[in-house]
Amino acid sequence: MSDVYEKVMDLAKRRGFVWPTSECYGAVAGFIDYGPLGAMMKRRIENVWRAFYVVREGYYEIECPTIGQEAIYIASGHVKGFSDKMFQCPHCKEFLRADHVVEGAGEIVNAGTMSAEALAEALAPIECPLCTKPIGTVDVFSFSLMFSTSIGPGSQRTGYLRPETAQGIFTDFTRLLRFYRDKLPFGAVQIGKSYRNEISPRQGMIRLREFTQAEAEIFVHPDQKQHPHFARYADYTMDLLGYPEQLACKPAVTISMAEAVAEGRIANEYVAYYIALTHQMLTRLGIRPDRLRFRQHLPDELAHYAEDCWDAEILSDRFGWVETVGIADRTDYDLKAHASQSGDSFTVFIPFDEVKRESKRQIVADMGALGPRFRGKAKAVADAIANSTPTEEGVWVEVDGEQVLITPDLYKVREVEIEVRGEEVMPHVIEPSYGIDRICYAILENCFDEEEVDGETRAVLHLSPEVAPVQVAVFPLMNRDDLDTIAWDLTTTLKHQGLQAEYDDSGAIGRRYRRQDEIGTPFAVTIDYDTREDRTVTLRDRDSMRQVRVSLDEVPELVRRLTSRTLLFEEIP
Repeated sequence: MSDVYEKVMDLAKRRGFVWPTSECYGAVAGFIDYGPLGAMMKRRIENVWRAFYVVREGYYEIECPTIGQEAIYIASGHVKGFSDKMFQCPHCKEFLRADHVVEGAGEIVNAGTMSAEALAEALAPIECPLCTKPIGTVDVFSFSLMFSTSIGPGSQRTGYLRPETAQGIFTDFTRLLRFYRDKLPFGAVQIGKSYRNEISPRQGMIRLREFTQAEAEIFVHPDQKQHPHFARYADYTMDLLGYPEQLACKPAVTISMAEAVAEGRIANEYVAYYIALTHQMLTRLGIRPDRLRFRQHLPDELAHYAEDCWDAEILSDRFGWVETVGIADRTDYDLKAHASQSGDSFTVFIPFDEVKRESKRQIVADMGALGPRFRGKAKAVADAIANSTPTEEGVWVEVDGEQVLITPDLYKVREVEIEVRGEEVMPHVIEPSYGIDRICYAILENCFDEEEVDGETRAVLHLSPEVAPVQVAVFPLMNRDDLDTIAWDLTTTLKHQGLQAEYDDSGAIGRRYRRQDEIGTPFAVTIDYDTREDRTVTLRDRDSMRQVRVSLDEVPELVRRLTSRTLLFEEIP
């Protein structure tokens, strides 16, 4: 087993990226604290995500409570079916997730689709990953992943910590539809905390009980899944591991998005568009393309309501291929479920290009006859008749909980011509869902490197300038002779430009470079005695360790352009 994970997490803890939460009381698995550098890096990742989905795609961001009333999660299916299969080791008494232990043994994949009985049978000869004894005969049972709570005093109202950010967007559908002027397609995004009471989260930042999701819910016409800007990614080429390749144990296929849609490998342009966008975004964040793949859900893995689903998986030296992003066509499942539970329509009125005339059968009750018979309930009976389909014997309606036959002599049926100006449509939902914490870890592992420099091991994080928590460091060669004053003034100017700059005058210049390399700072500026004479400084690039002499006055603009990637270091004269 590779020790890269230990090295990355040691650096992360030592330098303030990630810490065990409430460590003084004994850390609890599944929860982490982001330290000063980790919190900054995480915000930068979220802002790159916003640059794609909010700024470029135009999907506005909303923010919903992390606690929701029970009805929401009854509708979504979480209360009834959001669980994992668990067992207790008979030797060490620890509770473990059954499918993970089976898959960890290396002979079975997609164990999550297996029944409890099949999992119990598969577990019997496997050694417990904790105590290493053969598991033997165990009971496998379902464990709800929902964190429950009570809303208000007296535990009168049950609530749940949300297991995903998506449901808030669905319940706000009617408001969002009005905000987007009642037109499809439209979408909304949300970044925030979600909660899942994981059975045995022993994978660091990969499996957490409290984690950050960034989700987009894009509402489209069910018969119009051609993305209006698909040309942007039509020729975008990448490796796709479809379910046919998985079933045949074949490698991924290199193919363009246009070809993948045309051949039916990807269900529609919307799914293909967000697969390509996700690939572009993850590589921009610093994930190496050779450690990134998109895997299609197998037929027995695909949710029953989904038309298609792909996972962006990133290769970890410790954990193998880790699901980081899911891109799914969820059809109308979510809106239909909330419509049924809440009684709201969750539909969009789509006007026709031309008004249509249709013949419609109209059922009109004879109120003179219904009144004496049903008295105060006559209008309700008339309304029920109007919305019914009569038979030869009449219409059955419910009155005071009883079914009553309304005979044909109590109503009239006539044909009328009506104008139809449009139709009510329940949209389908395209959902790209990002696990921000997993992306954070994947970036740290992908960007971690060690080099031998002057007989010493140099640990370096090759973080993208867009992701690096500190973007530029400023070093006075000596802490005297006005060099420190010039360095402080430059640091202040850089901060006024919106750059995260760090002043450091402690130790030899080489040591200062190593400290900044270790936390991923991409650029460093050194103020020396020549600066006082000609107002020039040394600008250093972390990855190439190349140094150039530039004007002190040009530094803020140069660093701003280098950080935004509108200028490459090798392009500096």
